Amino acid sequence: MNEVGSIDTTSFQIGDLNIVFNHHTLIMIWIVIFVICITLYLLTRNMTKIPSRGQTVVEMLIDYFDQLAKESLGENHRRYLPFIVTIFLFVLVSNWIGIVPLMDEPTKDLNTPMGIGILVLFVTIYSGIRYNGFFGFVKEFFEPVWFLFPINVVGEIGKFISLIFRLFGNVFGGTVIVWVGFTMLLKTWWTGWVLLFLGPALYGFFGLFIGAIQAFVFTMLSMTYISIVKN
Repeated sequence: MNEVGSIDTTSFQIGDLNIVFNHHTLIMIWIVIFVICITLYLLTRNMTKIPSRGQTVVEMLIDYFDQLAKESLGENHRRYLPFIVTIFLFVLVSNWIGIVPLMDEPTKDLNTPMGIGILVLFVTIYSGIRYNGFFGFVKEFFEPVWFLFPINVVGEIGKFISLIFRLFGNVFGGTVIVWVGFTMLLKTWWTGWVLLFLGPALYGFFGLFIGAIQAFVFTMLSMTYISIVKN
């Protein structure tokens, strides 16, 4: 993506079906996955009883989300722990990678948050059916009275739509703000010094701080939605 609103796409034909995708986003997603895998491997390749600094960081991260999952999901919370930690790390690194020159956040492409949101939706439905049975899960949509079924279904879907657009809106909005700020400052000759100090501050705030907050919020909401149907 070279400009805001400009997207490079690749398409191919399978019979009458024309498939279009953003190859740049796919490349960035694989880069994020590679960074996560390599980083975790390097931090944990020499596991010992007396942990190294890298191992300590990973153990603190796992312990923290283990406690959060236990409070939110209760019994059998560790069944969901790998899924929860994976979502957090993927969204976090996807949000942070945009501060690296020539890199873009995969999460500023709506398809990426939508894919994660749909995955959370499927896990939520699976959990509801697993712990309450199919008819017990469906019964919840007819309460407190049967004619509220359409409203309950729309409300349930709406939760995941808001989850998707909250992440997309904050990441994409931050990109737009930084782009507009730089465009306005570049119109005058004396703003070079301003850009020198403002640039890192803007990227640091929207990339690191807001990126971390949105990754945490997305993960916590995912756990909350799963816990509602599970309990």
